[in-house]
Amino acid sequence: MKTLSFAGDRRFDLACLGRLAVDLYSQQIGCALEDVSSFAKYLGGSSANIAFGVARLGLRSAMISRVGDEQMGRFLVQTLQREGCDTSMVQVDPQRLTALVLLGLKDRDTFPLLFYRENCADMALDAAGIREDFIAQCRALLITGTHLSQPGVRAASRTALDHAARHAVVRVLDIDYRPVLWGLTKRGEGANRYVADAQVTTSLQEMLPRFDLLIGTEEEFLIAGGVPGDLLASLRKVREVTAATLVVKRGALGCTFVPGPVPARLGQVPDRGAAPGREDLRPQVRLLAPGRGAARPDHDRPDGPGRREHRPGRLRRREPGPGGGR
Repeated sequence: MKTLSFAGDRRFDLACLGRLAVDLYSQQIGCALEDVSSFAKYLGGSSANIAFGVARLGLRSAMISRVGDEQMGRFLVQTLQREGCDTSMVQVDPQRLTALVLLGLKDRDTFPLLFYRENCADMALDAAGIREDFIAQCRALLITGTHLSQPGVRAASRTALDHAARHAVVRVLDIDYRPVLWGLTKRGEGANRYVADAQVTTSLQEMLPRFDLLIGTEEEFLIAGGVPGDLLASLRKVREVTAATLVVKRGALGCTFVPGPVPARLGQVPDRGAAPGREDLRPQVRLLAPGRGAARPDHDRPDGPGRREHRPGRLRRREPGPGGGR
């Protein structure tokens, strides 16, 4: 069994490497995405949501990604900065545009999701721009699975992981499986959360030994393990290639913590703070900083009181449907 050990005195509690995009949320509830007439703009991308959320909960976070040299890129950087998240490792791409996502809420079970990520800035993250001395100042590095899906960002992720390994930085993978971003579905099927694919499983398993902590939904561990329809068998396949601690997110059932051998049945930690399918960031906060999980008061923030870009209830949000996260 592998024990997670976080370094003590570091400048940052958590650095997040991955998607950084603009979320455009439908302002009309109950209609198809093609019938929506107006959208509201928010910070998005699973890595960016985590960096923003843990900063709001009182941790010292940093973002490692890439945005376009345009208005949407500046909006994202400024939004993170206002929450106290360090953006010195957010690269600016002179050619590519910042990614966009359109999101809707058609009914209780239908959540349209359309990614605009063709040759986008964050998928051009440059490994040469990820500084080892910066990674060395972090207690943990979190990478999301989309940045393992293409050769360029996979190389950037490898570089960051190598830096982390040399400086005792805990390496975390949020599997964050989006079949459409691996080229497995039609472009309009962004809400599809699971497609079995042996090549994706192999690609993920090649990287799993580099991580100390793996976090994912049941579907995400199915793709990581490669046994469709059998979560326990998939978890055992994951365990064959890595000794990492596993955290299985199970929606309304809470989560299961697996630090060692995979048990015969999965227990659960009740989730009392997040709605079904939404991400609760408090377990990550408790792992990184026991007793320090309370959010900083406004007067301690770099921007002062009353300067939050997001709605008060958006801390645990991903898209308003099962699984969440862009």
